[in-house]
Amino acid sequence: MQHAVGSPLPPPHQPGHGPATGWSPAAHHPSAPPPGVSAHAAVPPGFTGGPAPHAPGQAPHTAQAQGQPPMPHAPAAPQPPQHGPAPVPPPPDTTGHVQLPPGGPVAMPSPPQGTAPTDTGATTLAVLLIGPAGAGKTSVAKYWAEHRRVPTAHISLDDVREWVRSGFADPQSGWNDHSEAQYRLARRTCGFAARNFLANGISCILDDAVFPDRPVVGLGGWKRHVGPGLLPVVLLPGLEIVLERNAERCGNRRLTDEEVARIHGRMAGWYGSGLPIIDNSQLDVPATAQVLDDVLARAIASPPKW
Repeated sequence: MQHAVGSPLPPPHQPGHGPATGWSPAAHHPSAPPPGVSAHAAVPPGFTGGPAPHAPGQAPHTAQAQGQPPMPHAPAAPQPPQHGPAPVPPPPDTTGHVQLPPGGPVAMPSPPQGTAPTDTGATTLAVLLIGPAGAGKTSVAKYWAEHRRVPTAHISLDDVREWVRSGFADPQSGWNDHSEAQYRLARRTCGFAARNFLANGISCILDDAVFPDRPVVGLGGWKRHVGPGLLPVVLLPGLEIVLERNAERCGNRRLTDEEVARIHGRMAGWYGSGLPIIDNSQLDVPATAQVLDDVLARAIASPPKW
């Protein structure tokens, strides 16, 4: 059993035994003087807690001696709670916190007010550049994106497909479930990226070798993942130009001549699709980018049916 203030209770007193070692009534009750000691002697030297003793024959300096009633002790004023120093606020985040709106389906663009109908440099666009290997899609897309007056991003499906390092399903080794799954995954990833860029005011140009005889895998998938405002344009130079450009490639980007000819023949099906087609056989990259601007201006004014 513990005392109220935490000290152990004294053991019971037994006859013939003195107080327990380490404990005395005086220590437990400090206001009581030990036996045989007067009250005045119990006051230690220098004690100032009470009135000073008076000399014999001298009236004590108390209110009772002067016939005044004793003054009641005023209650002690409550002390305000002591707090430590105020916490220092953390330094402001110097990088800021930019709220990014989520990307939704891309709607059909419209040129800003006050711009010419043929001027697309100030319009936020989502463009899909289609063409066979060696058509110059990547070069034209990069140049077009770099020379616009508004922020523009270039997203290449081949680059995203090659993010897969181990287990990469190269279509040159055969079009199978693995290569098609990686293609669909890369296309969806590119579509999400394009929507996020467009939602934050950054135009996008995507490039992909979409085949007209597989619209569900190619063009239809792009429309689902990006939105109805995606503007497809076909880049289709002559076969000789495509073979020449393909020969300058290296790694898995370079195809055999037979494969290039087969892809080019399938791409010819776009001529009856209604999509705008650019034959850049005799055009360099800047000139092709200028033609692309003209085609996009007409597509904004009269969107293609696809």
